[in-house]
Amino acid sequence: MIDIKNSLKTLGIKKINNGSSTGRESFGGGEHISSFSPVDGSLIAKVTYTTPEEYEKVLQIATSAFKEWRLKPAPLRGEIVRQYGEKLRKYKQALGELVSYEMGKSLQEGLGEVQEMIDICDFAVGLSRQLHGLTMHSERPGHRMYEQYHPLGVVGIISAFNFPVAVWNWNTALAWICGDTCVWKASEKTPVCAVACQNIWNEVAKENSLPEGISCIINGDYRIGEMMTKDDRIPLVSATGSTRMGRSVGVTVAQRFGKSLLELGGNNSIIITPDADLEITIIGALFGAVGTCGQRCTSTRRLIIHDSIYDEVKNKLASAYTQLKIGNPLDEDNHVGPLIDKEAVNMYLNAVEKAKEEGGDVLVEGGVLSGKGYESGCYVKPVIIEAKNHFQIVQEETFAPVLYIMKYAELDEAIQMQNDVKQGLSSAIMTTNLRESEKFLSAAGSDCGIANVNIGTSGAEIGGAFGGEKETGGGRESGSDAWKIYMRRQTNTINYTKDLPLAQGIKFDL
Repeated sequence: MIDIKNSLKTLGIKKINNGSSTGRESFGGGEHISSFSPVDGSLIAKVTYTTPEEYEKVLQIATSAFKEWRLKPAPLRGEIVRQYGEKLRKYKQALGELVSYEMGKSLQEGLGEVQEMIDICDFAVGLSRQLHGLTMHSERPGHRMYEQYHPLGVVGIISAFNFPVAVWNWNTALAWICGDTCVWKASEKTPVCAVACQNIWNEVAKENSLPEGISCIINGDYRIGEMMTKDDRIPLVSATGSTRMGRSVGVTVAQRFGKSLLELGGNNSIIITPDADLEITIIGALFGAVGTCGQRCTSTRRLIIHDSIYDEVKNKLASAYTQLKIGNPLDEDNHVGPLIDKEAVNMYLNAVEKAKEEGGDVLVEGGVLSGKGYESGCYVKPVIIEAKNHFQIVQEETFAPVLYIMKYAELDEAIQMQNDVKQGLSSAIMTTNLRESEKFLSAAGSDCGIANVNIGTSGAEIGGAFGGEKETGGGRESGSDAWKIYMRRQTNTINYTKDLPLAQGIKFDL
């Protein structure tokens, strides 16, 4: 079994860590956040709350660092990000183990999350030489017109517990190469991971004699996040979390004319047609529903199954659920780890009861596991419930391994059911029929930001822009041209003649 103490030591984690850091300097005078592992209930470390006075110091240092960082050529900023990626390779095992232990996801997923950080660093390095604008032909003779992108400023990042390191790095890697500095408020449920990432960054900053403040962390609950959303020194707030949280962030930031990048809830479905390859369908649905114990924003919540194959899919899936191994996620033989905490367990139990009250039939029973290996009280059994799409609980996102299955008769009906929720993050269709897949991907198909064919709803490559529509928030992170939100666009016109033509033919005879 893995000794997590060695991982903590490797990452420079002590029993009490300061809750704020601007690079080389750390400080913390507030109350403590105690981080307990959902794996075994043990105390990992205590992290101090950031006080208002410390927050102010962090923002001053981050703002000052931006003035210097923005002047470095983008390829040189990319070189720094490359070095951070190399450090992540060095610490991948230790950081992956910490992610697994503090969050509760399987070790494979923890290591995979760190690999995502490495991948986005590689992507950002190449992007640092491609922050391009357009050159346009001017309608005025002797004029040249083009656009360019400039660094934006201090970027505020609010991340969720389920991806305690990767989503932060999706933002920072791009923000850094764009010339921005970053202030990160990690989830109060996984603060130790944030300290570890900052410790790794500190090595890079020290080796390159970089100013303090390019990467900063602050810690606390929603009150610390509110400081960021109200702060007009932060032109962009990137927030990942619930729709409720995003609605508050979006309104507050908009009131001061700031920009927000929102990655919020999902209520993702897989449509299974008669032409589906059932072998890959069952695998995709299984991992989508129980991976990370159902605590991904892209987790599969609904299976919409054609009535001609409904019983066959239902039985195959129920059989697959009996083969799941639930236990310590640091043991690679286990498939499913714990929920993040007891609050999440209660949400899971309440969701199952509500589904029953609305008329749902439980196909695979759930429950909380107890006994040896389950002492934390956070281990639950994945549940399958036969339900209707209009059930109120089905319309909501439950961050737990609760899967609803339902029937459809015609593809148009299935697509309507898929879209008939308030969230619009990820979606998938399982079919070998070209016409069905193309319809699903058309303007008349899925209304989600992510639409897949013959793969599940969870998981995303960093090369594509990640995000969703409707109450998912409309934000885009990671690949494609997501970098543009971290910069400000400027249109430039140059007159290289001795004349000055005015708009609308206006003339001044002087």
